[in-house]
Amino acid sequence: MILHTEVTGQGAPLVFLHTGLQTGLIDFEQQADFFKGKYQIIRPDLRGHGSSVSNEYENFFEDSATDLAETIEHLEVGAVHLVGCSLGGLVALFFAKHYPHLIKSVTLSGITPEKPTNWSDLHRQDMDMQKGLLENQEACQYFDRLHRSDWRKLIQLGWDENWYPFHETKSFKGIGAPILYMVGEGQPAERKGALYYAEEQVRIAVIPFASHLVHSEQPHLYSLTLEQFLSRADGL
Repeated sequence: MILHTEVTGQGAPLVFLHTGLQTGLIDFEQQADFFKGKYQIIRPDLRGHGSSVSNEYENFFEDSATDLAETIEHLEVGAVHLVGCSLGGLVALFFAKHYPHLIKSVTLSGITPEKPTNWSDLHRQDMDMQKGLLENQEACQYFDRLHRSDWRKLIQLGWDENWYPFHETKSFKGIGAPILYMVGEGQPAERKGALYYAEEQVRIAVIPFASHLVHSEQPHLYSLTLEQFLSRADGL
């Protein structure tokens, strides 16, 4: 499917993939503003989010990667610099592995390389938080306005303890383009990835005073680091 997409600016195409339950328009706002003078900023709504209407989530990551490929080809922009966090980072990883000809570079944050030993406890905590969200009338009204699809089904995908694609996050093998892995120091499971991925010729940045959502918790540091990485990836 062709994703609903916000496109601004001119230059080399730079795609930002939003986090779960967000949209292309409201996530990565600071980065879109920071880079709009040098790049063409492309911010799609992933399937089931915002105006990218779909209730088919069974193979979410594979289908989302295909959606993105179809969208990039529809826009006729060629290979792109791809940036994703959390859910968007996982989609970016799937995309980079399956569509390497459409990638100039890939920047990932908010992803975990290995299954933590306390994964069951972490998963249970996430489920409790999500169920609390579904009981919050004000929050539900907000997300009802934000998404044209049934966003509640998206949340329920994560209730399967085996939903996280550790079989993909365990390696960046198959990605020939430059890779930047950014992680907040306050996220232990993700922080371990700084050492884990360092063996795969990956650029690593550990951002202080940040946790899972590095790009929103430390937007300026994130943007400056990404700027340096993109300049080198472009050979500037």
